[in-house]
Amino acid sequence: MPKMKTKAGAKKRFKVTGSGKIKRKHAFKSHILTKKETKQKRNLTKTGLVHNADVKSVKDQLCI
Repeated sequence: MPKMKTKAGAKKRFKVTGSGKIKRKHAFKSHILTKKETKQKRNLTKTGLVHNADVKSVKDQLCI
């Protein structure tokens, strides 16, 4: 049986923390930033965690 392959898109977007949670970046920070408030842009810079409902799906993509 061949090895499981990690999804390349998920590999680039998610990181697993030491406690097993999955870190992610916020969306809407790549372009058209002139109409967004400074506070919104600053908060989008910070990392977040993947929602509990999506954790199983992301772990399957990362072959964890």
